[in-house]
Amino acid sequence: MQFEGIWTPIVTPYREDFTVDEGALGDVVEQLIAGGVAGIISAGTTGEYYAQTFEEREWLARKTHELIKGRVPLVVGTGALRTEDSIEFAKMARDVGADAILVATPPYSVPTGREIALHALAIDRAVDMPVMLYNYPGRMGVNMDEETLDRLGRSPNFCGIKESSGDINRLHLIARDYPHLGLLCGMDDQALEFFAWGAKGWVCAGSNFAPEAHVALYRACVVEGDFTKGRAIMSAMMPLMRVLEQGGKFIQCIKHGVTMRGIPAGPPRKPLLPLNKDDKRSLEEVIRTMNTAIAAIEGGKK
Repeated sequence: MQFEGIWTPIVTPYREDFTVDEGALGDVVEQLIAGGVAGIISAGTTGEYYAQTFEEREWLARKTHELIKGRVPLVVGTGALRTEDSIEFAKMARDVGADAILVATPPYSVPTGREIALHALAIDRAVDMPVMLYNYPGRMGVNMDEETLDRLGRSPNFCGIKESSGDINRLHLIARDYPHLGLLCGMDDQALEFFAWGAKGWVCAGSNFAPEAHVALYRACVVEGDFTKGRAIMSAMMPLMRVLEQGGKFIQCIKHGVTMRGIPAGPPRKPLLPLNKDDKRSLEEVIRTMNTAIAAIEGGKK
């Protein structure tokens, strides 16, 4: 399986009582597909999987699969503290009809490279499905190092990696030494650099509310090979990317951005709290300015 294009870790819209808003979930799926995304990821960080029960994650994966109706691939996250639980999430993903699974480093336990690899290989043996790896040391505490990646080369199912370390040397390492892994940008403010180094995909939470902008950058750099245009689009997107990558209220910003598109995404689950009024106004201005600038670039204006 090739992970190319824009892949959206879909939000989980909640009502005020924190039950899932099924209608809003369907509206987000339709907006993403209409916006040109290549695939949808259920149970990513942006979907707040860490605050959901097994039954909720299973219901969301199944419902998202039903809503997609085969129009784009579905990837389902397997994130959990224990390998045994990740295996159960992987089996669930297979059973609901997912096209691939997302495998991250187990958080908190700080495993070694060998231990991370054995964790991922155990999941792979259990389900035999395409795997998108997820390297996110900022939340998990450790990198998928060279020992991890070398060991995972034993299985052809490991066919993509979302690289979210923010370390540009990691980007160089994967692009140069692990070309069999489909490289996906997982650090929004480095998207242009990822594309310059040959990445064909981008997993971006901001595409929940701005799929058109993210697709425009991908199209300019990867499809058209026009990095002059790509730099212009990236420049227009940088204020938003700084908010998302450095603002400290990542999920809240994504959910408010979705709400700005007329789809009530609701609050994040506790312990997170919604944005305050000032943060909402600042985000709204950043998004409006970005949309205006990209519309001008796409329209050929200088």
